[in-house]
Amino acid sequence: MKYGDKIAVDDLSLTVERGTITAVLGPNGAGKTTTLETCEGYRRPQSGQVRVLGLDPHTQRKELLPRIGVMLQDGGAWSGVRAEEMLRHIASLHANPLPVDLLVERLGLADCGRTPYRRLSGGQQQRLGLAMAVIGRPELCFVDEPTAGMDPAARRDTWELLEEMRADGVTVVLTTHYMDEAERLADQVHIIDRGRLVISGSPFDLTTRSSGHATIRLVVTEPFPPTAPASLQAALGPETEVSAINNQSLLITGPADAQTLAKVSQWCAEHGVLPESLTLGQRTLEDVFLQHTGRELRA
Repeated sequence: MKYGDKIAVDDLSLTVERGTITAVLGPNGAGKTTTLETCEGYRRPQSGQVRVLGLDPHTQRKELLPRIGVMLQDGGAWSGVRAEEMLRHIASLHANPLPVDLLVERLGLADCGRTPYRRLSGGQQQRLGLAMAVIGRPELCFVDEPTAGMDPAARRDTWELLEEMRADGVTVVLTTHYMDEAERLADQVHIIDRGRLVISGSPFDLTTRSSGHATIRLVVTEPFPPTAPASLQAALGPETEVSAINNQSLLITGPADAQTLAKVSQWCAEHGVLPESLTLGQRTLEDVFLQHTGRELRA
């Protein structure tokens, strides 16, 4: 998929297994939204093939739509419509919808059911969007940033609902900027960058693939100079990889031993760097993301 001269999706190939929660992760501009919109039938691929539940989402859209649910990243409801009114309207379009009252209670929408959509908070709009996506009992549900703007309790309720859907055999394709969300929910993770698939696997496989290695997070009180990652990399040697998380944090991946920690401390002393914290731990999904994209996952 191209937008003018910009390639948004570049020979991307991935598969989602039925009855799973699959997370598609990537930095802003990586091609996630374009990929999902193509699978949902909103965009026609300029080359290659897309099949969703065995159907072409563009040419067989009428057959596909009753079988999928879509939670858009933004919008999806009329500005002046009341939340519960919108949900009941969507329910009326389906042959066998979930009970509206049950879903309103389940997602904490009871207190804002008579509030116009434009006056809902960001988290309330997200909850309504999720309710609209699942009320038709879909076989496959696409959810784009489902917990953005939600408070911790609503976020937990949303996670539990998605897990219940998986237990009932519903396939969920998820995009999120929250790594803890992907680690908790996803059976499979696809990380894409610049329109290409860079790595896939379960959260466990991805975080344990570098056996015998761990991470050190170096956080300092003042911003690093631009040359800091390369300088520290040279001091630690080729077995260790250094990447910048931000201008005051470095991620060091390599042997988890006292010698590495000593070299990091020595480098700080030689360069007048005052550490705020030096933390040793196992790789996280965020570490894997940074390693393969070199960029933070920002909302």
